[in-house]
Amino acid sequence: MDLAILAGIDTGRENFDYEMSELAALTEAAEIKPDLTIIQKLDKPVTATYFGSGKLTEIKEAASATEAEFLIMNDELTPTQLRNCEDQTGLTVIDRTALILQIFARRAQTREAKLQVQIASLQYRLPRLRTSSLNRFDQQTAGSGGGFTSRGAGETKMELNRRTIQDQITHLRRQLKEVEAEEKTKRKSRDRSNLKTVALVGYTNAGKSTTMNHLLSLTGQDPDKQVLEKNMLFATLDTSVRHLEFDDHKQILLSDTVGFVSRLPHQLVEAFKTTLAEAAQADLLVQVVDVSDPHAKQMVKTTEETLEEIGVRGIPMIYAFNKADLTPGLRYPEIAGDQITFSARDEESIKLLSQMIKKTVFADFVTRTYLIPFDQGKFLEQLNSNATIQKTDYTAEGTLITAEVSPATAGIMQRFEFETSK
Repeated sequence: MDLAILAGIDTGRENFDYEMSELAALTEAAEIKPDLTIIQKLDKPVTATYFGSGKLTEIKEAASATEAEFLIMNDELTPTQLRNCEDQTGLTVIDRTALILQIFARRAQTREAKLQVQIASLQYRLPRLRTSSLNRFDQQTAGSGGGFTSRGAGETKMELNRRTIQDQITHLRRQLKEVEAEEKTKRKSRDRSNLKTVALVGYTNAGKSTTMNHLLSLTGQDPDKQVLEKNMLFATLDTSVRHLEFDDHKQILLSDTVGFVSRLPHQLVEAFKTTLAEAAQADLLVQVVDVSDPHAKQMVKTTEETLEEIGVRGIPMIYAFNKADLTPGLRYPEIAGDQITFSARDEESIKLLSQMIKKTVFADFVTRTYLIPFDQGKFLEQLNSNATIQKTDYTAEGTLITAEVSPATAGIMQRFEFETSK
């Protein structure tokens, strides 16, 4: 595995140590081994070289001693800074944005995700066409399926100039609009089902996919419907939607969304808006948090800031503090208000989370009794399909049925309401 020196400037920014630990995890996700971390304290980065000249000399000497090939920076660098750092250290320089884009390029599976990442990568490349470090990074990663080269684009980066990149971005955006229109049609179809929707959100690698799979298993769903679980940042970029039915026959659509990361590159914000469309339209968000991580509070803040940035607001949220089994002395499963401490791999925890989701998302449901004439059988079928039936009796006038119904169904069935005191 290639070795890298991690580097950053400490300007006194809050949570700098957290950002550097996150940079190490991102580096490993890009299949590069962090070998050494070098930090310089400055009020702000040097305009031309990011680091001071003395620190760049230190990095060059450290690279010679460790045989590191990459210098991975904690900030997004200007084209000039990238070029000068590379010239003065002899290393391939990768900034934080390029690193995240590289990971996204490897992880994208669906056509929509691939298009989003290709567009973001091209936007990043555009002002950096003369920065040779990006070319070397691509050459070294292309063999493993990653890199910034748009698969199927028919051109290498060396052949691209500013005009061809702009033309390619336009072409890809046109394709993306077509895919988004198809996805919008699918969402409209799901909306017509009147099913409640719940979206799992949270920091990457917090355990969203594991939580989703165990919720599906609890309700007896087909194992083939389970989603990818992997202990790494951004194991998947694609939103997975599954149908889930509780033991009382209430049903929801449950989605597992792409994870968040601090200081998300602005090139990917638009991509997140589309990818997280399921979350933006959900009836309930479940924010999964790795409670065993010392930076858990910052992860919650990052998630909520990202949701705000992409326009997801005003949706009820459950805070699900996962991985309690990895925290000595922490009691679980346990509910406190809108929070649950649990372990996604613990059956009792999943049962309690399932009950909490059901109670929250169906809080607006009401219990009503209806007398439905025998010649109005279609309304009886509607109740059996869309409501939780509690009791059924047959009278001379028709079917007397007590059910827990949604506000929408209650409105439709209002004319059949039966006063039990009659």
